[in-house]
Amino acid sequence: MPNGPPRAVVLLSGGLDSATTLAIALRDGFACYALSFAYGQRQRVELAAAERVARALGVIEHRTAVIDLRTFGGSALTADIAVPKDRSESDMGHGIPITYVPARNTIFLSYALAWAEVLGAYDLFIGVNAVDYSGYPDCRPEYIAAFETLAGLATAAGAEQRGRFRLHAPLLHLGKADIIREGVALGVDYTLTHSCYDPVAELACGHCDACLLRRRGFDTARIPDPTHYASSSHEGKHP
Repeated sequence: MPNGPPRAVVLLSGGLDSATTLAIALRDGFACYALSFAYGQRQRVELAAAERVARALGVIEHRTAVIDLRTFGGSALTADIAVPKDRSESDMGHGIPITYVPARNTIFLSYALAWAEVLGAYDLFIGVNAVDYSGYPDCRPEYIAAFETLAGLATAAGAEQRGRFRLHAPLLHLGKADIIREGVALGVDYTLTHSCYDPVAELACGHCDACLLRRRGFDTARIPDPTHYASSSHEGKHP
C-alpha cells in the first residue's frame, strides 16, 4: 500500500453528479485521481467542464482516456440519433432511453480499475444514481455490487489478496435535490459543471432528460439554478 491517505480513482464526467462525488471522496480523506473519457461523444463540452472541476477541487492527477464508442453507436450520444426532449417524469421513469450508451459504465470502470491497480488504489468512485435517473441499467445497486465482485476476481491485486476493491457510489440512493444540497455544503461550484445531452454551443438545451432532472433538482432544493440555458423558458441564469 502507498504511504499517506488512501488513493482513489474517481470517474469525472464534468456533470453535477460526478463533481459532487469527487467532493465527497475528498471530504472522506482520499487522495483523488480523476478519470474522464473522450469516448466519441457528439458534444465535448463536458470534457472542458471536467477539467474545470478537477482543477477547482484539487485532484492529485486528472487524465482523459481516449476511446471511440462510435465504433458501435447505438446511442443518441454517440450516433446520429435525436436526443429525446421534454419527456415527462413518467416517461423518464420507464424503459431505457436512447441516450443510454451500451455498456458505458462497465467500460469506464474497467479503465478506472486498471489505473487503480497501477496506483496501488483499492477504491473507485462513480456518481451513479438510482433515484433521479433516466432508467440506465448500469446505475442500479445490483450493478454496483456485481462490479465490485468482478474487481476482486479480475485483477492480480484481488487474486493475490493484496487488498479488497471497493466501488463507492455515494449518490446511489439520493434524489437530485439532496445531491445538490450535499454538493453546496461541500463547496461545489456548479457553474463549473455541465450536464446537457444536446447543448447549443456551450449552453444547455433545457429540454433533454439531463437538463430537466437538473432543473427540477435545483427547484426542489430551493437553490438558484446557475445553469445557462439556450431556451429562455428554461433559463436558470441569463448569460
